[in-house]
Amino acid sequence: MKKITTATLLAVSFLALSQQKSNIQSKSFSTNNKTVTVYTTAEGTNLRLTKTDNLQFTDLKQPLETQLCVFVNPSKTFQTFLGIGGAITDASAEVFAKLTKENQKEFLEAYYNKEKGIGYSIIRTNIHSCDFSSGSYTYVEEGDKALKSFNIAHDKEFKIPLIKKAIAAAGGKATLYASPWSPPAFMKDTKNMLKGGKLLPEFYQSWANYYVKFINSYQKEGIPVWGLTIQNEPMARQTWESCIYTAEEERDFLKNYLGPTLKKAGLGDKKITVWDHNRDLLAQRASTILDDPAANKYVWGIGFHWYESWSGGDSMFENVGKVHEMYPDKNLMFTEGCVEKFDAKKLQLWANGERYGESMIHDFNNGTVGWTDWNILLDENGGPNHVGNFCFSPIHGNTKTGELIYTPSYYFIGHFSKFIGKSAKRISSVSSQSYLMTTSFLNQDGKAVTVVMNKTDKKLKYNLCIGTKATEINILPHAIQTLVY
Repeated sequence: MKKITTATLLAVSFLALSQQKSNIQSKSFSTNNKTVTVYTTAEGTNLRLTKTDNLQFTDLKQPLETQLCVFVNPSKTFQTFLGIGGAITDASAEVFAKLTKENQKEFLEAYYNKEKGIGYSIIRTNIHSCDFSSGSYTYVEEGDKALKSFNIAHDKEFKIPLIKKAIAAAGGKATLYASPWSPPAFMKDTKNMLKGGKLLPEFYQSWANYYVKFINSYQKEGIPVWGLTIQNEPMARQTWESCIYTAEEERDFLKNYLGPTLKKAGLGDKKITVWDHNRDLLAQRASTILDDPAANKYVWGIGFHWYESWSGGDSMFENVGKVHEMYPDKNLMFTEGCVEKFDAKKLQLWANGERYGESMIHDFNNGTVGWTDWNILLDENGGPNHVGNFCFSPIHGNTKTGELIYTPSYYFIGHFSKFIGKSAKRISSVSSQSYLMTTSFLNQDGKAVTVVMNKTDKKLKYNLCIGTKATEINILPHAIQTLVY
């Protein structure tokens, strides 16, 4: 009887395994009857996310070394895509409020509508003031350690209405996370929200409670809060709101105060992202926090910015990949980037867009799951900013003329955000020569998305290769393309 049962179980297991293999094989990617739709944005042309070609695959069993190729292998999958978006700051919301109703509608569709715009699905916002606010403010009265005066009335004028409109424009679904730039002045050793300083130990619990109050207040307004970062740029003493945490201080605040406090408040599902600063010290911060099991258990991911080139060196893209190798179970999230030092003469500077394309390709290829730009909207002066730190955003709104100004950065970001769907899997994508940069994703509907960028001054011809099939594509100088197939 036992022999029969065992034999039966083996047979059932074998059939189940065979069925599983069959299902996997039936779902494997095929180029059969696939059309490659090409969308192009190119310098010196009118092409802006423009459909430029519909192509077919043909045989190419062995490419030559003289042939420029992009090799995509859909069977090799990596991280799961969360989304792309930008920050809704006080500055963005104040400028938005000055637009005409018609331009407000256009603006929301341009960012958050997948068909008419580029399909943003991530929102970052500031917990009380940051530099991109018209002035410093908090949600409590000075000295109120018990937070009895906590009130988000300030945000209800501009920021919350815009966030609600953005979520609605995104189809009612958006991943929103929040970041503080500084605790209230009375909680710091400098008694000043600006120019660095540190959170005093006697206010650790009060500050942890502040996050809970913020989340609950926003959710009471009908805005779901997906997660938060502990501190924006914790190693920078900025002229604006800023606060310094060493790696040990951030680790200990998380494991002893913030993590337990969120859990106790029933907010243990909120995703906590650590670091939220440049790629330069990324590995050291990740190691210090994640090698401590008591802190590690509260961490969803590690956030990073792109400003490490302030030192005069190059962007440290590879640091993201190295951290991913060390902690493959943790998520990597690009939490902020913008082109600094606003100059109206450079609104259409193509290199600004290429900076986005280059960073996004590198970051995704190094394991990043989500990518968040800085301000979604600024005025004709790159503000408002209460300390004069004026910057670029992908779209500017001229508050004098009412005009919306779309910069190259908007279109470069769109080559990713418009086509890569939530929960897509990154797949292997490799260029045969240094002329082209590339990354690829496989959407849940079975369609592959390959982004190719040409930073050279030459028009190039390349083959998109899947196994022994390929299609030949032309790419203009200083262009970015998205291939959907």
